[in-house]
Amino acid sequence: MRFFRKSLTGLFLFALTLGLLAWAGIMVRESVQAKMNAEPRKRPAQERVFSVNTVTVTPETAVPVLSVFGEVQSTRTLELRAAASGALIDLAPEFVEGGQVAAGQLLGRIDPADAQAALDRAESDLLDAQAEGREAARAIDIARDELTAAEEQVTLRAQALKRAEDLLVRRVGTEAAVETAELALSSARQSVLNQRQAVASAEARIDQSATALRRAEIAREEAQRRVADTEIRAEFAGTLTDVTVVAGRLVSTNEQLAQLVDPAALEVAFRVSTPQYARLIDEAGRLRDAPVSVVMDLYGTSLKATGRLSRESASVGAGQTGRLLFATLDAARGFKPGDFVTVEIEEPPLERVARLPATALGADGAVLALDTEQRLEVVPVTLERRQGDDVLVRASALAGREVVAERTPLLGAGIKVQPIRPDGAPAPEPEMVELTAERRAALVAFVEGNQRMPAEAKTRVLAQLQQDKVPAEVVARIEQRMGG
Repeated sequence: MRFFRKSLTGLFLFALTLGLLAWAGIMVRESVQAKMNAEPRKRPAQERVFSVNTVTVTPETAVPVLSVFGEVQSTRTLELRAAASGALIDLAPEFVEGGQVAAGQLLGRIDPADAQAALDRAESDLLDAQAEGREAARAIDIARDELTAAEEQVTLRAQALKRAEDLLVRRVGTEAAVETAELALSSARQSVLNQRQAVASAEARIDQSATALRRAEIAREEAQRRVADTEIRAEFAGTLTDVTVVAGRLVSTNEQLAQLVDPAALEVAFRVSTPQYARLIDEAGRLRDAPVSVVMDLYGTSLKATGRLSRESASVGAGQTGRLLFATLDAARGFKPGDFVTVEIEEPPLERVARLPATALGADGAVLALDTEQRLEVVPVTLERRQGDDVLVRASALAGREVVAERTPLLGAGIKVQPIRPDGAPAPEPEMVELTAERRAALVAFVEGNQRMPAEAKTRVLAQLQQDKVPAEVVARIEQRMGG
C-alpha cells in the first residue's frame, strides 16, 4: 500500500512536470510567432545636424599683397682683372676674401720693371724729338736770312746790269761787260731759288719735328698708362669676394683676380607672371612706384628690408615666362648678394571685398552661407586675390551673413548646421515659441512616457516645457521623434 502511494505521487509529479514543460514550450512558440508576425516599430528619422566653423562676411577696402620669390644682387659689382702680366707684389692686407676697401685704395702691384723701362725710353725719345724741333727752328731762321741775302744780291746785280747798259749806250762800256752783268744777275736769281728751296725744306723739317714730337708724347703717355696698369686699385668702396691671388704669384693679362661688390647698393630681382605684371602697371603701361618688402627667414628669426619697384627687364628671355622686375632696397641690413628672399609687393587697393579663409571657397567658385533656419545655401562669389591662407572675394549679397569657414564633402545645400563662431562673437538668441495647452500636454506626455531618455535629460526638457516660451529647436526635435 505504501509502495503504491509513492508510485502514484511520483507519477503525478512526472505528469505535472511534462505539462509545465509543454506549457512553457507553447508559450515560447507563441511569443516567437507573435514577435515575428508583429510589425517592427519604426523610430522617426532624425535629421543630422553638423557643427561648422563660421565667419561673418564684412566688406572692406583691402590692399592685396603680391608674394613672390627673388634674389638679392648688387647694382655695383666690378671684376678686378690684371691689365698687365707679371708677378704680384705689394699686396694690401685688405686684398683678401671679405676685405673692406676704400675708393681709390691701392690693393696690389704687378712688377713694374719692364713698364718703367719702356717709360724711360719713351721719355728719352721725347727729349730727342724736342731737340730736333729746336734745331729745325734755328735752321729755318738761317734759311730765311740766306734767302734775304740772295734777294739783296739780285737787286745789286740788277743795278750793275743797268749801269753796264747805260755805259754801252754812251759808248763808254762794252757789250762783254753787259753780258757779264746779265750772267751775274741770272746766277743771283738762281741762288734766290735755291734759298727758297732751303726755306721750304726747313719748314718741312719743322713739320716733321712737330709730328715726331707728338709721336714721342703719345709713346710716353702710353708708357705711363702701362706703368699705371701695373697698379690694382679699388674703383669704389666695397667688399672683396672671389679673391684668387697671393703675393708673388704670376698673373696673365685680363686674368680675374677678385670681385668688388658694393654692399650698400643692393636690389632684388624677381619674376612675376604676366597677369601679376598687369596689376603692377598704370594706365600708361609704366611700372608703378609700388612699395616692396623683402623678408628672409632664418630658422625662427628673419631679416626684413623695404624698397620700391625701380625697373623691369626689356625682354622675357629665352625659355622664360612672365616678367623680370627689379626693386631697389633701402638700408638692407644683413642682406648679401645671392640671398634667396620673399618679396611682397602692395597692389592697388580693392574696394568692397571680403577677406575669407581659403578653405571657405570651393572648387565651384562658391561659398556655403547660412540662412535664417541655420541651413546651408550655395552662393557664388568672384575671387579677386589669394592672400596666403585667405582669399579676397567680391559678393555684395553676402554682406553681414555667415559662411562656412571650412568646407568638407559632407556639407551641401540644404543641410542644417550648428554654427561655431569665433571667440568673442555674440551668439544669436534662440528662437522661442508659445505653446497651446493641448500641444504642451502632448509634448509632456511623450517625454514622460519615453523610457529611453535619461532621467537628467528628461528633467531638463520637462522644465523647459513648463515655461511660457519654449525654444523652437526643442519643440521641433520632440515633435520629430513623435512623428508629428
